Amino acid sequence: MILGISFDSLEANKAFREKFELPFDLLCDTDKSVSIAYGAAEDSSSTPSRITCLIDGKGVVAKVYDSVTPAEHAAEVLADLN
Repeated sequence: MILGISFDSLEANKAFREKFELPFDLLCDTDKSVSIAYGAAEDSSSTPSRITCLIDGKGVVAKVYDSVTPAEHAAEVLADLN
C-alpha cells in the first residue's frame, strides 16, 4: 500500500491528488505529529521533508529514503521490495 502525507488540509490534498491523478491516498498531518515521529519535520517546520519510509507487513520501518528524486524513486523502492 502506498500513502502520501502532508501538512495540508483534506481539501488541499484532494485537489492535489486529482490534479496529478495520483493512484494513492494522501493523508493529512495538520498537527505535524506523524511527520515529526518519522523524522520528516520538526516542530518549527512549515513543510515536511520529502522522504519515504518503507514499512514491512509487521509495521516495522524497514528502510528510510532521506533523499528522494521523484523521477527515479519508484524504481528504487520497487528494486528494494524484490
